[in-house]
Amino acid sequence: MLTTLYVVRHAHSIYTPDERNRPLSETGYLDAKLVQQVLAAEQVEVKITSPYRRAWETIAADANLVIVDERLRERQIADNPAKNFKDAIQQLWMQEEFHFPGGESNKTASARGVAAFQDILASYPGKRVAIGTHGNLMTLAMGHYDTQFHYTFWKQLAMPAVWKLTFDSQQYIGAEHLCIQK
Repeated sequence: MLTTLYVVRHAHSIYTPDERNRPLSETGYLDAKLVQQVLAAEQVEVKITSPYRRAWETIAADANLVIVDERLRERQIADNPAKNFKDAIQQLWMQEEFHFPGGESNKTASARGVAAFQDILASYPGKRVAIGTHGNLMTLAMGHYDTQFHYTFWKQLAMPAVWKLTFDSQQYIGAEHLCIQK
């Protein structure tokens, strides 16, 4: 029985230090409507999301239409914002087990994301499930299944982005990028 996961990187958001409640930008809201149209056309039956507002707003017009899974939140880089985000993230990607104080290593964040994916696959066999999440966690979790998802992929990943992953039970079959027509 095939199960399809539509893994969605959230649309553009307005930066605020409140990670959980950061809203989408005006462009982000327009793009989210397009993502929601793609998901409707794909006949998605279940929507599961990070607790972060920008993630659920990308896949659903209303928070009451989604299931929140804390494990789908973005990876924690460190206790405090990195002085040089680009250098910090590169260091994390180059050393799988390295982490900054209060942050998650690639290995830890990947394990969290993969555990969420595995539970979703077990809970919704044969369904079409949208997963609203974040670029770093998305790439790390998908990279567990397919080596095309790695640091360079993450650096080029659009915002928003939709990837369709097909599984036979827990067995990964393949991935397809779904274009969002702007």
